[in-house]
Amino acid sequence: MRRAFRVGITRDFLKADGSIAFGDIGLDLLDAAPGVEREFLAETVRELRPDQVRDYDALLLLGPRLGAASLEGADRLALVSRFGVGYDNVDVPACTRHGVALTITPDGVRRPVAVAAITLLLAAAHKLVVKDKLTREGRWAEKLDHMGMGVKGRTLGLIGLGNIGREIARLAKPFEMRLIASDPYAKAADVAALGVDLVGLDDLLRAADFACVACALTDETRRLIDARRIGLMKPTAYLINVARGPIVDQAALTAALRERRIQGAALDVFEEEPVSPRDPLLGLENVILAPHAICWTDECFRENGLSACRKIAQVATGRVPENVVNREVLESPRFLEKLRRCGLEAGG
Repeated sequence: MRRAFRVGITRDFLKADGSIAFGDIGLDLLDAAPGVEREFLAETVRELRPDQVRDYDALLLLGPRLGAASLEGADRLALVSRFGVGYDNVDVPACTRHGVALTITPDGVRRPVAVAAITLLLAAAHKLVVKDKLTREGRWAEKLDHMGMGVKGRTLGLIGLGNIGREIARLAKPFEMRLIASDPYAKAADVAALGVDLVGLDDLLRAADFACVACALTDETRRLIDARRIGLMKPTAYLINVARGPIVDQAALTAALRERRIQGAALDVFEEEPVSPRDPLLGLENVILAPHAICWTDECFRENGLSACRKIAQVATGRVPENVVNREVLESPRFLEKLRRCGLEAGG
């Protein structure tokens, strides 16, 4: 008798009343896949427990951490399909040891995050939040004190020229900005095609009018933008972060903003999330803040969901999924046996 391919979906996709919080996330693709059964986990947790993992063939993962302990006894699990591109909440080596492929959804976030970065750039350049406040408080006479910055001819520095960084560069082109990037892994062909000058990180920070963090959080990039590097920025410059909070030394950035050593910042991510109500960033007027959700649109969630669910459907029929993070697992006997089993069961 054919066994169902069971998919567990972390419960943080749901509102308190049990309805899906993010609208259409592509679950219809799973519902149409033969032999696939899906269910939401019974509770929301910060870190998944082994009993929440071991009975599934695949997990659709949003926010909870999947650590080494989570995978104890997970002999059935073949895939963790991460909804999004960040995977700092997943113990990747542990997945590999257990023969579990980890996938991400770069095709789902590329355009929404790039649009979000441009949104923050323009909002900062035009001092949108300050002007909104002046209008609401009837302080029209003060508008002359808050002149914006035109972007034509200004320099946009991209810290990271990967999937999202390249899309930001494409979207910025019509604004006639000078584009520079720092990325030790960038390929010369990518740089040439985009019209981006590749420079060192220190040189980027010295030159940029808008420095945009768009790289992944790794051991190499943690605190990459530290006090010394923030000190390289022009007093008229803005720092934008749509990647991960710990890439920037938040205390050093707060001090630079408070002391007006840079013009401003626009942050969608923070070292600790949610941000403490006592965080001094919240009291500064020269920073735009968003709750790690500036790219959240119907487009973003639909495209991420379709991408994540497509990978689950691929594994459910014994196919190697796209966008595997731990590609070495594709040579793992444990993973290959799980994939073979799924293929046999899919074929009846």
